[in-house]
Amino acid sequence: MRNRIKELRVQLAITQKQLADAVCVSTRTIISLEKGQCNPSVLLAYHIAKELRVTIEELFMFGG
Repeated sequence: MRNRIKELRVQLAITQKQLADAVCVSTRTIISLEKGQCNPSVLLAYHIAKELRVTIEELFMFGG
């Protein structure tokens, strides 16, 4: 699963730490997600999407 976390975070001028704090995870978790090294739970995906002002479908690309 690919994601647009970094792209959208940068557009909103939000640091990795600010996003991590907003969704109650570590900065390392955000780094891992941005690099595609792990996938978030549905709940975390929802919170990240909400913080980045997009839907989960706009944030994550499933398949391919």
